[in-house]
Amino acid sequence: MLRGGGLALASLVGAVAAEPLPRADVLVLGEVHDNAAHHAWQAAAVAEVAPAALVFEMLLPEQAAEVTPELVGDPVALEAALGWEARGWPDFAMYHPIFAAAPEAAVVGGDLPRDAVRRALGEGAAAVFDALFPGEAARFGLGEPLPGAEQAEREAGQARAHCDALPEAMLPGMVEAQRLRDAALARAAAEAYALTGGPVVVITGTGHARTDWGMPAALARAAPALTVYSVGQFEADPGAGAPFDRVRVTGAVERPDPCDAFR
Repeated sequence: MLRGGGLALASLVGAVAAEPLPRADVLVLGEVHDNAAHHAWQAAAVAEVAPAALVFEMLLPEQAAEVTPELVGDPVALEAALGWEARGWPDFAMYHPIFAAAPEAAVVGGDLPRDAVRRALGEGAAAVFDALFPGEAARFGLGEPLPGAEQAEREAGQARAHCDALPEAMLPGMVEAQRLRDAALARAAAEAYALTGGPVVVITGTGHARTDWGMPAALARAAPALTVYSVGQFEADPGAGAPFDRVRVTGAVERPDPCDAFR
């Protein structure tokens, strides 16, 4: 809801020209992380929007601070400066065109240290967020328990995402970790807007882009004056009522069965 690679850039712009994105303070562009088609569309969208700031789920703030327009022009040097491969994200060649589509944009990291995310499993999102950003957990609604039906749905989703291999007792903590990361992304987007005046584009996994309980919901809670538009990208039709302002469905990527890791 709207509240209050490898292709030439010219070709990428054509990919979104038929369905322009609306004007919004913050545009959240979801993805399946290893799907090159999703990143090609994101790059095209960024070229269309010409954002003042780009927020990446994949970057810590200190990594994002390394990015300069000159470095964006050298994909090998940029990947090395970011330590991209060491952090386990898919091939940087899929992501570099997103940076290159807005080389003058401020780049902001929306990720958190892994030990902080792990702590949320036991301590809860609110406690960890307040330790990182004193006094800010309530601003993002982290101090409030989730409604029972939502908690159950989110735990079931975590179980499915981990091939039903996790102990049931671990599922509430996984939900807390997700809430923590959504709030961190929302905070980064709000700071990017305050710094630049927008528009801000957020690059993140489609799960974080949900308008009902993902990063857009946390941002609406913390900064209700901002207009937010969210796009979810999928490899299969998510069905009617999917919680996004726009849904894009592409072909699936061939990949090993992720559940093999749990067998």
